[in-house]
Amino acid sequence: MPEIVVKKREATKIAYVEHTGPYDKIPFDVYIGKLYGFAKENKVMPGFHPFAMYPDDPKVTPPEKLKSEIAITLKGEAVPSKGVKVKILPEMEVAVIKHKAPGTEFPETYRKVMEWVAANGYECSGPCLEIYTKKPTVEGAKTIIYANIQVPIRKKK
Repeated sequence: MPEIVVKKREATKIAYVEHTGPYDKIPFDVYIGKLYGFAKENKVMPGFHPFAMYPDDPKVTPPEKLKSEIAITLKGEAVPSKGVKVKILPEMEVAVIKHKAPGTEFPETYRKVMEWVAANGYECSGPCLEIYTKKPTVEGAKTIIYANIQVPIRKKK
């Protein structure tokens, strides 16, 4: 089983774009370009690793109703515009697992981390985050995605 670690995420200002629809149909290149353009227009420092937050469970929510937020961190003051919103992501404790596999294997990576969360006396306390640590690569006929999946957690009472 991949190593799972618990770490604390500091509160962070983010710029994000909301998306509704199947998780495998998100136009990441379009949204990431829009977010970095937004940072440039607002003369703020963007974070290096884009990420996405997934509040809905694809096993429960129909694909066309799945919500997600594609985001980058920001340093500086920015005014929301052109469909880009700004908010503070609060400090949180997260269980982190690395994913280096095709996107079709995300369900298995999530299964592993969720089993770990339950087995170690935690429960989920917010939407999962996927921090994209490297551009996808193609190996054979498969696109490999590099991400740190972060599951917000709290101890069960």
